[in-house]
Formats: sequence, C-alpha cells, structure tokens
Amino acid sequence: MTRPRHHGEPHAHPAARRVRARIRTGTGTRTRTRTRTRTRPPTPFALAVPALLAIAFLLMPLLGILVRTEWAELGSHLSSEGVTEAVKLSLLVSFCALGLSLVLGVPLAWLLARVSFPGKALVRSLVLLPMVLPPTVGGVALLLGFGRRGLLGPWLEETFGIVLPFHTSGAVVAATFVAMPFLVISLEGTLAGLRPAYEETAASLGAGPLRVFCTVTLPLVAPGLAAGAALTWARALGEFGATITFAGNLPGATQTLPLQVYLLLQEQPEAATSVSLLLLAIAMAVLVGLRGRWAGTGRSRATPTPLLDEIAPPPGTPDPAGTKGISTTGVSPANGTTADGTGAGVSTTGDTSSPTGAAGPTGPTGTGEPSGPGGVGGSWPLHARVTGFTELTLDAEPGTTVAVVGPNGAGKTTLLRALLGLTPRAHAELLLGELPVSSLPSHRRGVAWVPQDSALFPHLTALANTAYGLRAQGVRRTEARRQAQAWLTRLGVGHLAHRRPGQLSGGQAGRVALARALAGRPRLLLLDEPLAALDQTTRAQVRHTLRGHLAGFGGVCLLVTHDPVEAVSLADRVLVLEDGRAVQNAPPTEVTRHPRSPWVARMLGRNALAGTAATDGTLALDAGGSLVVADPVGEGTAVLAVIAPEAVALHRRRPHGSPRNVWPGTVREITAVGSRLRVLVTSANGPDLVAEITTEAAAELRLADGAEVFTSVKATEITLVER
Repeated sequence: MTRPRHHGEPHAHPAARRVRARIRTGTGTRTRTRTRTRTRPPTPFALAVPALLAIAFLLMPLLGILVRTEWAELGSHLSSEGVTEAVKLSLLVSFCALGLSLVLGVPLAWLLARVSFPGKALVRSLVLLPMVLPPTVGGVALLLGFGRRGLLGPWLEETFGIVLPFHTSGAVVAATFVAMPFLVISLEGTLAGLRPAYEETAASLGAGPLRVFCTVTLPLVAPGLAAGAALTWARALGEFGATITFAGNLPGATQTLPLQVYLLLQEQPEAATSVSLLLLAIAMAVLVGLRGRWAGTGRSRATPTPLLDEIAPPPGTPDPAGTKGISTTGVSPANGTTADGTGAGVSTTGDTSSPTGAAGPTGPTGTGEPSGPGGVGGSWPLHARVTGFTELTLDAEPGTTVAVVGPNGAGKTTLLRALLGLTPRAHAELLLGELPVSSLPSHRRGVAWVPQDSALFPHLTALANTAYGLRAQGVRRTEARRQAQAWLTRLGVGHLAHRRPGQLSGGQAGRVALARALAGRPRLLLLDEPLAALDQTTRAQVRHTLRGHLAGFGGVCLLVTHDPVEAVSLADRVLVLEDGRAVQNAPPTEVTRHPRSPWVARMLGRNALAGTAATDGTLALDAGGSLVVADPVGEGTAVLAVIAPEAVALHRRRPHGSPRNVWPGTVREITAVGSRLRVLVTSANGPDLVAEITTEAAAELRLADGAEVFTSVKATEITLVER
C-alpha cells in the first residue's frame, strides 16, 4: 500500500528514499528527514553512442555560427541601418503577436481545458496544425483566407479598409498564426492540471466566475502562462516562411530580422552570420529562462514545508481558543437541543414543508460582529432534499450542528458538494430560511466550504486567504484584513498571518482554512474533516473555539468527521450515511448507546455483528454462525448485535460455565489503548471480535500474534439494535 505524503514532507526525486529519525527534544518529538540516493544502473553502451551522436548533430550548426562569426565586426554588423530597422520591426511584430495571442489564446486554452463540447478533438487539432504545417503553406493559407482575393479579405477591405498582405499588420497576423499554439498548449496543460478545489473554494466564499478567474486561476497558472508567452514571443520573433509568403519582404514594413538574414546571405554572408548569432542568443536566453518548464522538467519553486506539524506561537500570543477553563469532555449542544431530537431531522423518503426562520438578527459569531453583506447574517434554518447518489431529506433549525459520519464512499463529501452545487452525482433542492438557493450559482448561495485538503490559495498569504471571502462580498480592504487577523488570532495562527501556505504545516493550514470560512459569515457552513491534520492538543483548542462560534451561529453547520470525540463534543445530531442513504439520525448520546451501523459501532470502539432473529430465539449472523442473546426479538427481525470490547473474555482453553457464546480463534493484532490492550481475534467458526484486557491479563495468558485462544461473550452483555 502506498504511504501518503504528509503536508510537511518536502519534495524529493522519485529515485530517492526517505529515512526518518525520531528526535526527542524538550518540547516533544520531531521528525528529521534525510535523503539517500539509490545507485542507478549503468547506461548501456548501445544507447550512449547514438545519444552522443545526437547531441553532436544538434550542436554542430550552433558551433558553426560561433566559429564563423567575425567578432571584431559584430558591433558594426548589428548597428547597421538595415539591421537596426529590422530589429525594431521584429520587436514590434513579435510583441503585437504576443498580445494578440494572449487575447485569443488564453480563452481558447481555458475552453479546451475546462469545457466539454462536440468537436473538441477537432478544435485541438486546429490549434496544433500551424506547428506541423510548413510555414510557406501556412502563408499560402493566410493569403487564401485573409488576402485581397481570399475568403475574408474583400470584406475587411470594404468594411474597415484593412488590407493585411504587404503590411505590418499582415506580419503580425502571420506571426500570431504560427506562434499562438505554443501559448495554448502550455496554458491548456497547466489549466488541466490545476486542482479544481481552489476555484470551487473561492466560489463558496462568494467570488463570481470572473473574479475567481482573475484572482485565483490566473495567478495559479502564471508559470505555465509565462512559459507559453515566452515561447510564443520567441517563435514570433523568428518567423520567416509565413511572413514572407503572406506579408512580403518590404523594408520598414514587413522585413523582420529573419527576412533580413535571408537578404544578407546573398550580399553580406558575414553580416548574416552576426544577425543569426543575435537570434540564436535570444532563443537560448528564452530557453534557459524557462529552465525546462514547458517540457515539464522544471524544478518546483515551492517553499519547503516545516518539518514540525505545529510551530509554537511567540510569547504573548493570546489564548488561541479563547476558552480557558472550558471542560474538554462532555456534550455541549450549541442551541440547547434536547435529547429527544429537537433541532434537526432527516428522512430517506418523502418531502417536508419548509421550516420558517427564527426571528432575531443574531450576529453569526455571537460576539457582536456585523452581519455579512446582503443579509448573510441573521437566522437561517436549513431544508434540503438531496437526490442522486446520496438520497435524503434534511431539516435543521438555526444553530444546529450535524455531524455526518460513515465509511469511505458512503456519500459524505458528495452530500456537501451537492449542497454547493458542485457535483453531477447528486442534486440538492436547498432552502436556507425562506430563500431557495438551488438555482443560484455557488458564489451566490452563502454556503462556505472547508475541503479536506484546506485548498488555501498558494499565491496568497494566510491573511489574504482569510480576507478573500470578505473582499468578494464587497468589504473594504482595511476592514477585511482587520476581521481576518482577528479570526486568525482566535484560532491560534495570528502570528503566521504573513506566511504563504507553502510555509505552513498541515495543521496550521487547516486552521487558516477554517478561519477563512468562518470570516465570510455564511448562511450554511460545510466542514469536511477540518481538524484531521491537527495534533491532539491543538485539536482540543480549536474544537473549543469552533464550538464557541457555533453556539452563536445563525445558520446550520454540517461537519464530516471520522473522530467520535468531534461528533460528540461539537454536534447536536449525528447523521450516519451508508451507500448514500441515511442509516441513523439522532443525538450523539443515542448514537453512542444504540448504533444502527456496524461502521459507527466500530468507530466508537464496539464490536458490531449484523444478523437476523431465528425461530429458536438466537441470532443468525450474516457472516455465518449464530449468537445466543438474553432478550430475543421477533423472528425475522434484522438487528445489530453490539458488544463492548470489555465484555469479550479471552481464554487459552475452552471455558466452562455461564458463557454460552464461545468460539476458537487466533490472535492477529495487539494494540495499546491507554493502560489497556486491545486484542483482535479472528475465527473461522465464529465472528471476528476485539477484546479489551489489562496488561496483567495479557501477560498471564501469554498472548502474542498467532496465539490460539477462545473468545466468549455472555448473552446478557449483548445489546440488540434494530436495523
């Protein structure tokens, strides 16, 4: 199984192997990473010789220019009137061609990278065609398309008085025709490789499509855009065949440097060599400047992430949670929700009437902060009917936090993306208060999203990231940055405000992403495992801060988590999903006592065995075998038998006496949980069970991996929950 790379891991060559050493310090444990390069196999002689010949073949013409250049006359050759005029004209034509390529090529690259439409393959072939077409053939094609007798030429001349052939504008058109593909190809590849989470998150913060494109997309693809622009300019500067065929060779009008070289070869070969050297130097400068970016071999300029997951704040930093003295255990319902389930409801079928919003424009943070622009503050009950892969109807009152749990692939993230309108797999009919937002684009729904990987914009600082949503809502820059700094400080990362995401650890990035979502004062808050990258101490602090915010939040929060502590301490209700369906929706205490899902039971540390009640009062297990229970249910009832690990006894010999459920098995795994041990026992004739015992008991039983044991469970220790 491939080990995932952590946020704090610097990049390395694929042929390098990482070696870690745990280093004990006065403040904890840290990981040091060093790289050991593997020995490469020797290069076969049969491949080395042709490769060297290829290098010599490519190098020989360049050496010919360098050797035959009259260096003493180089200055006079390049400063002659004809060459100077050709240089000015070449620069004018090449930069105009670059500008035209940017205006036309950037939208075309975006279209090819992001939009599916009939004939897309044909359009991409048209883009590539000038790169493989002989330049003179391209010039002929331009004449037949834009010439005075071409398809479009007469209309251009009659309507606008524009005649392209034998004019500087014709040279610009010819250079653009052959050079623009370099820009489109480079930018399309960069756009296709850009993670959509950045743009989706920006939209969830209230940024419109054009703002997202200008403030997020373009800065992120800037390296690819710069590489394509440099190649486009260099190619336009050196264009010859299409230019001379379409625009002619008129001094001062269309005679660019390549055409000047062509004329000098006939009259002054030495001067032609000097001008060729100039063009060669320009081309080499462009390629060296790109450093292999266009070919995909450029080295990353990303700043290495610190090795420590958390960097301690400087002395004097305020308490990040702002909640000193608050207990770290127990459930604290955000809105006084009672254990009978008041606050949120979910059903897998049918529809319910839209809930009405509660009165009272409470500030979303509960700290007197102003409501967001356009009425984003206030009270916002949730009603959602989701169809597609995930199917359920969800109702929640303002201030309710719903923890969404379930196994991988259950539809948790799909549910969040459906509420944002970002997935074709599911559709949500979404009502926030009395406002139907299903038909609105993501940036107008007032729904903030914190994805699993944070998706911080790498070109912005932590402060600018946090202020992004406020700026998109129209808040002035100074005020937006003030509020953003306040949120960063509340979450304990205020001292990192001027760092970029590449300089943050995974835990720090997660807190900045959380601050960014909270600062925007949304109507609906969607958190996809926001605390997963934090260490235990920081997680408790951020959990307190988040709970304090949610206590005064005027909307609804959906929290996807795999941590039972988060579900119990933050949520008013727990929504359990499996295969896109709601298995259980109840207060955390009810889910803890009576889990209806094997996955949830195991997440809570319990054994869960699915079965059906038999005629003799026993339970026929779905995985095979039977189970004797103390309180049988009606025949044919599908139930889940929940067994606490402490109720599973281990024996080296078959026990006799009260236990009626006994199975032989083999110890497969032993893990420490605090001062006790959890032992996984697998059985061919019974269920696999996890037992929790003391270290003394394990030593007495001489337990080890592979040891043969017997597991036993008393019938009175089994709790049945109808499925």
